[in-house]
Amino acid sequence: MDALLEPLVNSPKLPAYIAELSDVLRRESEKRARCYAEITPEQKWEFINGEVIMHSPATLRHSEIRSRIESLLRATVQVRREGLAGGEKLMITLSRNDYEPDVVYFSDEKAKALRPEQLQMPAPDLAVEILSPSTARFDRGVKFRDYSAHGVAEYWIVDPVDEAIEQYFIGADGEYVLHARQTDGTIHSRVVSGWVMPVRAAFDDAENLAAVRGIVG
Repeated sequence: MDALLEPLVNSPKLPAYIAELSDVLRRESEKRARCYAEITPEQKWEFINGEVIMHSPATLRHSEIRSRIESLLRATVQVRREGLAGGEKLMITLSRNDYEPDVVYFSDEKAKALRPEQLQMPAPDLAVEILSPSTARFDRGVKFRDYSAHGVAEYWIVDPVDEAIEQYFIGADGEYVLHARQTDGTIHSRVVSGWVMPVRAAFDDAENLAAVRGIVG
């Protein structure tokens, strides 16, 4: 049993707590359904712990980094014909929250189960989030915990200011463990077969082009 649950289970107020939590989840579920019904596909939004989070347009820097990483991932997937790479408009629907990660990867098994018209996706095998002043608290907080809890085996946090990439894997206790924080060298993905990405290829066009040519050539 989770250590957080023990005092609740042993409390005489357990029935009241269950009723209150059930009511919280019911109201969240209703708000989540309204969110899907009312928000248009053009909007950038996420549903986090009962709140609709509307995101402002991305900076050019953010957009370029996201595009470079996605291009390298897509090239690897296309050459190896294995799995599915996706961008920021894919909605990842978890048990309580909905996220639009900057870049995602689904294994072959998961990819084959996805339908072309599908709007809500399951937990990916790899998620990449690029930090910004408005999203860093989510990327390092609720998303960090939620992705690991739902089995996202590999998680990258990209820092545009320091031009660094943090690579996390799920440890024995089910929590993310930092494998490396790199500003140069190469990142070896454990989830995407054969994907080795030069860190600088995420931040520099010439490095990115060279890396893409190396994959497809």
